[in-house]
Order: sequence, then C-alpha cells, then structure tokens
Amino acid sequence: MQGSSLSLVDRLKNIVHNGYLVKFLVVGVASFAIDLGLLALLHEVGGMDLWIATPIAFLASLVFNFLVQRKFTFQSGARAHVSFLKYGVLVIFNLVAIDVIVNLFAASGVSYAVGKVVATVVTTAWNFLLYKYWIFKPRPADSADGTASAEAAEAVAKPSSQD
Repeated sequence: MQGSSLSLVDRLKNIVHNGYLVKFLVVGVASFAIDLGLLALLHEVGGMDLWIATPIAFLASLVFNFLVQRKFTFQSGARAHVSFLKYGVLVIFNLVAIDVIVNLFAASGVSYAVGKVVATVVTTAWNFLLYKYWIFKPRPADSADGTASAEAAEAVAKPSSQD
C-alpha cells in the first residue's frame, strides 16, 4: 500500500513540478476567452445570429484548445489524428455529462447555474487526467529525449552476435 501511495505522491509532484496543471488551466482560460470573444465579435459586431455564432466560436476554441494542450501543455508526440479522435469522443461525452448535471441540479430545485459550476469543475478534473493519461499519452516507444526509439531502431538494424 505504501508503495502505491508513494507512486501517487510522485505522480502529483511530477504534475506540479512540470507545470502540467497550471499550463492546462491557463490554456483552458484562454480557450474560454477565445470562445466568448469570438462569439461577441461574430454576434455583436458581425450581426450573426446566436444559433450560428455560438457553435462557430465554440468549435474554434476547441481546435485552439486541442492544438495548444497537445504542443504546449503536454508536449505530446502521440499521433495527432489518434489524439484528435480521442479528444472528439471526450468532447461529446462532456456535452452529455454537462447537460445531465445541469438538468439534475435544476430538477432538484437548485439553480441551473450552480449545476453548471459543478459540471465545469467535474469535467475540468477528469479532462486533465484524460488529456494527460489517454489523449496525449506518448506512444510506448517514445521517450522524452528520443533515445528509446533510437535504441529500438538500432537493435533491429544490428544482426545478432550470437550466431
């Protein structure tokens, strides 16, 4: 039990030490600013209907979020198309989860706004973990300095000396 606790503590230290969580949150705030700013620009300045401007702004912020989280926050070498598909699955799951949480709060007589705050906190927490350990998880052959891939390639290229 103690070994697994140390592993968890080491993982938490790594997250804090490498700044993953802070970067994740900063990119999230920037994504929200892009979403809201573009929505205001399209609707208020451009006169676009909300039902058109809202998804355009949201999708633009999703693309920004994916690209910046991938390269800046998690510095992922994972295949982009695979990560993007996983990201899309998570976005759809989050939309359903947020809708359910907000409506459960509203149905129980609590303000939908409280439900939205709770849903945002919950999805932010699992998003961080899923980004780090599933969506942007490096491929097993990759390492931080690329030596594992080079060593594996060299081992395949060299003939065995035990012939």
